[in-house]
Amino acid sequence: MMVNIINLITLSRIFLALIISSLIIIGESYVIVLVLFFFAGISDYLDGFLARKYNATSQIGEILDPIADKILIVFILITLSVNLSSFLLAFSSSLIISREIWVSALRDYCSRRAITNATKVTYLAKVKTSVQLFTISLYLLGLAINNMMLIVIGDAFLILSVLVTIYTGYEYTMNVIKSK
Repeated sequence: MMVNIINLITLSRIFLALIISSLIIIGESYVIVLVLFFFAGISDYLDGFLARKYNATSQIGEILDPIADKILIVFILITLSVNLSSFLLAFSSSLIISREIWVSALRDYCSRRAITNATKVTYLAKVKTSVQLFTISLYLLGLAINNMMLIVIGDAFLILSVLVTIYTGYEYTMNVIKSK
């Protein structure tokens, strides 16, 4: 029962990503977008916390959780890049998406070759997700309170986010190469 609740919390993040992106496209409800994004971020913490607390992990949950994170981040970054007409956001989103596809390919490769731990989630990868979520929060807060300085600060954190994202992809790649 608890596993189902945890998986529903994870799935809610995917649905929130769709709703948030739709609202960003409409371009009027930035305060609601910020609140929904806050709940999406809380759901990311909550599903992991509950899974650990109640020892209620599942294979589907282990697969869904990182996918939900990626969907949330990618959907919002892309819709923000369109909404803000930002080449930086668009290019950064492309780099982030490319890294995610690459790491997924590495994980598939490791799975087929029975290579364990080479692509296991690292602490830095968790930091990467946190920096990405914080960066998006800055953009959404800037839009919600109509403060363009927060957008500029968001751009700086986006660059940091991309650097950490690429570095974690490099780390996974090197781990796979070393484990052959």
